[in-house]
Order: sequence, then C-alpha cells, then structure tokens
Amino acid sequence: MAWIRRYDDAEPQRVNRWLAQSGVCSRRAADGLIAQGLVSIDGETVTDAGRKIEPGQTLVLADAAAAKLDNALTIVFHKPVGVVSSQPEHGQIPAIRLLTAAALVGESPLIPDRDTKLASVGRLDLDSRGLMLLSDDGVVAKAVIGPASDLEKEYIVEVEGEITGRKLALLRHGLHLDGRQLRPANVAVIEGQSLRFVLKEGRNRQIRRMCELVDLEVVDLLRVRIGPLSLGSLPEARWRVLSSDERALLIRQSSPPDAAAQPI
Repeated sequence: MAWIRRYDDAEPQRVNRWLAQSGVCSRRAADGLIAQGLVSIDGETVTDAGRKIEPGQTLVLADAAAAKLDNALTIVFHKPVGVVSSQPEHGQIPAIRLLTAAALVGESPLIPDRDTKLASVGRLDLDSRGLMLLSDDGVVAKAVIGPASDLEKEYIVEVEGEITGRKLALLRHGLHLDGRQLRPANVAVIEGQSLRFVLKEGRNRQIRRMCELVDLEVVDLLRVRIGPLSLGSLPEARWRVLSSDERALLIRQSSPPDAAAQPI
C-alpha cells in the first residue's frame, strides 16, 4: 500500500530531509527512491533530489517504495544472562536461536531460522540482560549505534562496594576509557546498591569498566530503554516485532535536537 502524507509545516523543506525527520527512511534512501521515480507530490513525480515540498502539498510513496521499507525487520528481545548477542564461541547460545514461535509475543511476518540474517543492534555482553534489538534494517542500526546517534540507553545496575559522592561524580563525568574521555553520563542511586545509568555511547563493556575504575563491582546489569523504546513488560527470553510507529520514533529521536536546524 502506498505511503501518503500531507505536509503541514510552515516552511518548505527538502523532500529527503522531511522523510528522514518523519522516520520513514534515511536521506540517502530517500534520494534512492526519488531516483527510481517512486516519490510524487500532488500527482507529479519528483525527479530532483533537491526538490522541496510546500505547505499543504501531499507526498506519496509508490507501492514499490512502501514495500521496500516494510520488508525490513527489527526484533525487540529480552536477552537473558548467558546468551550472546552475536557470534557465539563454542558452547555459547546466540540470541537469534531463542527467537522461536513459542517465544513470540504478538505476530511476526516470519520466524527467524539459521538462514535469517539479523544483526545485533547495540550488543549486551554475556553477563548482562535486558532490551536488545536484532535487525536487518540499516536505518534502524544507524539510528541506534551510528556515530551521530543521540539516543539514550538506560540501565539498572546492581553493584558491590561503597557508593560515595566522589565516585558518583567521576561516573557522571571524569573517566577515561581506551585513552579517550567518556561523554557525560546520568548516574543516580535508586536505592541501596542499585544505580541508574543513562548513556549516549556504548563502548565495549562500558558500565562494568567504569565501575571498576571507581572500585565498584557490577553484579547485575539490566538494560531497560533505548531512546523512546522501553523493555516494558516483555518477559525474559521472549521477543516481538518493532512496530512501524516505534521505528519512526527511534529514527526521529536519534538526531541531536538542533539537527533539523543544520544547513543542508
């Protein structure tokens, strides 16, 4: 089915930029759809990648374009401890092996098998659990783990060791990993030995290594949110399909707040 939407912003905007901001596809993908003659405005096929859409005009993506976008699959999974996100070593269980029909919540256009190519988007290490995504959608991958992504990742972390104000200050902004200073983090005590971490980057085993630097040991790490997408009530070892609305929201929120104001 064709994708149809009226443009109601106050000022004209380039078609590729508007499609990206609407969470439909990346600018590069939009340029590709235009080149294939799959985009029209008020019945006129768009042929210029720099074309702007005016307030009150209606943009249509042809059935073929909508089908290209709909064919991408992203899975929301509640990873248990002891399961690896991607390539397993001998004896390890990869996350994709748990994506069975019995573990599905809701509906899916397919049940992944050994031939299904789904990449981990934002890995969780073997000893961590919680929200993870597996996808063959390059736009979603770029939104979540691309170098320009501004999405927050939220974790609930249980630690052993004395939690002090100085340690919290260092965790928030003052640590270096791999020779580089870490971006500021939001770190707060929930209660007892439970901390909430909100990060906008994802170095290898970052939270565990941050805690080690301030003499805290992580005993449990649960990711509960990626940008606007929360783990919610999805049971452990169960999975569901990311909805088109969730996909659009992830893509929209992945850009820094002032990105829309940047000149093209």
